[in-house]
Amino acid sequence: MEQSLETMLREKRQASTGAGRPDLESLRGAAETDKQWRARREFLSRHADAFPAEELDHLVSLSMVWANNVFMGCRYSAELMERVGEMAAGVHVEDAPIFTTRDEIMAKQKK
Repeated sequence: MEQSLETMLREKRQASTGAGRPDLESLRGAAETDKQWRARREFLSRHADAFPAEELDHLVSLSMVWANNVFMGCRYSAELMERVGEMAAGVHVEDAPIFTTRDEIMAKQKK
């Protein structure tokens, strides 16, 4: 049986309280590949100390935005992309896919 989002978030918050640092392994998504998880775990680990336990959801969200951009080519606002890009500086991603946007394809066809 699938648990509700609220239940999942509550459990993840509880896993992080008391220890000072969140239990990063508890934050892995069920569908994440090992490669995706290694990169996102590194992102989380670099910033876990800067986010208090009650803001863990925010850090997890930022890590998902970054991972979705890197591994699936999702795009977000320029401000958000700049923020997660700065946060991810130095995070190693092995064999990151390369995405071509529609605009890039159209620009090549016009030449």
